[in-house]
Amino acid sequence: MTPPVKLACRHVWKVYGPHPERLAAAGADLDAIRASGHVGAVRDVSLEVGEGEIFVIMGLSGSGKSTLVRCLSRLVEPTSGEILYDGEDLLKASPARMIEIRRHRMGMVFQNFALLPHLTVLENVAFPLEVQGLAREAREARAREVVALVGLQGRERHFPRQLSGGQQQRVGIARSLAVEPDLWFLDEPFSALDPLIRREMQDEFLRIQRQLKKTIVFITHDFDEAIRLADRIAIMKDGALVQVASPEDLVLAPADDYVRAFTAHVARAKVVTLGRIAAAGVPEGIAGTLPAAARVEDVAEQVVAANAPFAVERDGQAVGHVTPAAVIAVLVGRGG
Repeated sequence: MTPPVKLACRHVWKVYGPHPERLAAAGADLDAIRASGHVGAVRDVSLEVGEGEIFVIMGLSGSGKSTLVRCLSRLVEPTSGEILYDGEDLLKASPARMIEIRRHRMGMVFQNFALLPHLTVLENVAFPLEVQGLAREAREARAREVVALVGLQGRERHFPRQLSGGQQQRVGIARSLAVEPDLWFLDEPFSALDPLIRREMQDEFLRIQRQLKKTIVFITHDFDEAIRLADRIAIMKDGALVQVASPEDLVLAPADDYVRAFTAHVARAKVVTLGRIAAAGVPEGIAGTLPAAARVEDVAEQVVAANAPFAVERDGQAVGHVTPAAVIAVLVGRGG
């Protein structure tokens, strides 16, 4: 079942230069924008993010992904368009209303941790609640909850300089969660971390999401990270959306050569699901049952070792079966 839309943008433009409104209204193409001395940071973007979805935005440096996210939260003022949050057009909201929404309903995590060095972990996490005017006892109680949620209990009195990079990132995540946001923006939050800590933080992020089921807009340039985290991925180029699809569909059905090149290095087994390769019916002698959403890479060893078919289920209903031969075909790059 498709979740209700939490966040949507309609024909959003962000053009920098002397006459941005004129170019946006005319729907100028990239060449015309550049020729006029303007920069089309975001060009006619329309998308929807479902409630509880992890929506990843990707693109090369300068593609407009960070500008788009800042437009969605109005940290950057769009040139034109609509941004609908629970049906409310944020571009019509007053500055006071936007401050209220950001303080109480949005969480934001960026690449630089932006921790306050003179405050402890607990004080950093409680800081947005202090800004809200919450009493000290209440804000510290809430801060302790989220510090525990991100696995930092026992370090509440540490200062940022006493923490590792991964621990500092956890503090940033905890601080953004302290206000219990409905909508969570994360702009390359793990890119400054070394690979092992990054993987650990991705696992932690997914664990937190399973518990909290936030609506998340997540920026990354790392396709492996996007595959691990995303329900859907949007690919941007020169300020425009090129394709929005599941990781599986991006790899197996790229919209153009740009997306094809972007996904060329990705092993199919990382993205192809059992539902995609399931054959009709469920034969006798199955070795067990596996979910349709499981990716081939994650279950390949189990299926091949069993040397027998597995039933494939979605929402408790059998949708077919998968064989060791079908799994091997994906592993060697022929299936899917």
